[in-house]
Amino acid sequence: MAKETKVVASAPIKKKADETGPEFAFGKENFIILYIGLALIVLGFIFMLGGGSNDPKVFNNAIYDFQRLTLAPILILAGFVVELFAIMKKPKE
Repeated sequence: MAKETKVVASAPIKKKADETGPEFAFGKENFIILYIGLALIVLGFIFMLGGGSNDPKVFNNAIYDFQRLTLAPILILAGFVVELFAIMKKPKE
């Protein structure tokens, strides 16, 4: 003989009044700063584009431009610093 087991439906779990939802590691400000850092990195890589020559036998001195040798790497490094700041910044509660 098998015993009968009763299945009891449990009530749904109610959240406490102070719980509004999951807490995220980043706030809105963090995401804005992250996007600014990403834009700086992309802009730096865009500034590195070009400077080549269509003819492989002709050398183009535009590859040694200020834009490609100095400005672009500074923008990329600044973008990474901004990204690091955005990750480390505590969101406002």
